Amino acid sequence: MAYFQEAERLDPRNVNLLGQYAQCCIELRRFPEALRKFDQVLDIMPGDVDTLAAKAAIAQAEGDLPRASALLASIHPPADDPQALETQVYQAILERRPGQIIPRLKETLAKPDPALGYITGELRFYLGWAQEVAGDHAAAQASWSQARSELEPFLKEQPENFSLIGDLALVSMGLGDKAAAFKFIEQAMAAIPIEKDAVAGPIPIEILARVAAQMGEPDRGIAALQKLLAIPYDGALAQNVPLTPALRRLDPMFDLLRNDPRFHVLASGAAK
Repeated sequence: MAYFQEAERLDPRNVNLLGQYAQCCIELRRFPEALRKFDQVLDIMPGDVDTLAAKAAIAQAEGDLPRASALLASIHPPADDPQALETQVYQAILERRPGQIIPRLKETLAKPDPALGYITGELRFYLGWAQEVAGDHAAAQASWSQARSELEPFLKEQPENFSLIGDLALVSMGLGDKAAAFKFIEQAMAAIPIEKDAVAGPIPIEILARVAAQMGEPDRGIAALQKLLAIPYDGALAQNVPLTPALRRLDPMFDLLRNDPRFHVLASGAAK
């Protein structure tokens, strides 16, 4: 952090630097400090979509869904900014009211920007997740099946892309393909081991926690969540916010763990 502080002193209006400083604070779960940096960015670039979406993601992580909703309502991400759109989708999922975002996602995916590459398949995973939370299981299955067909070709070109592999693990989970989901998780862990990258390396561990929670492996899910508790890292979803007690409470992916007393500790913030 001393590096960022010195760099900011030398170049206080460098928005890229301020954004990196904020992301570092997010990884450390130092959310108030991250928000201050994002506010400095907004003083320089009022209304910046990505910065507002990042502030909303912090509000989600703190369990303040009304504040997140207000921030996200003010932005209209362009087609080439999937991260902000994914943050809006995650908000709708956390609120358990995905009905309004589904048409927006369908519109974006009707004519996806070719430059998005595998992110088109990632967006379609989010569509399936929103449809599943909305209770439309058949539509979710169709979306996830299409997402898999969109993601798989990129794996041949990008066999070490742990984000792509993580997307395939989540899609396989949605389709009920347990063997494939865990195989992809192992592949992602091999591509970015935590010993090699302490910040991004835990991302596949979060994917493991999510997949295990959904696929009848509560012990593996709880163990992964416990491991993530004590370490700073980039989160697995849109804005790379690490899991917090509030997100564990709100995220539907962890619903099947809610009767486990070990999960109650993790979701209460009492675990150390």
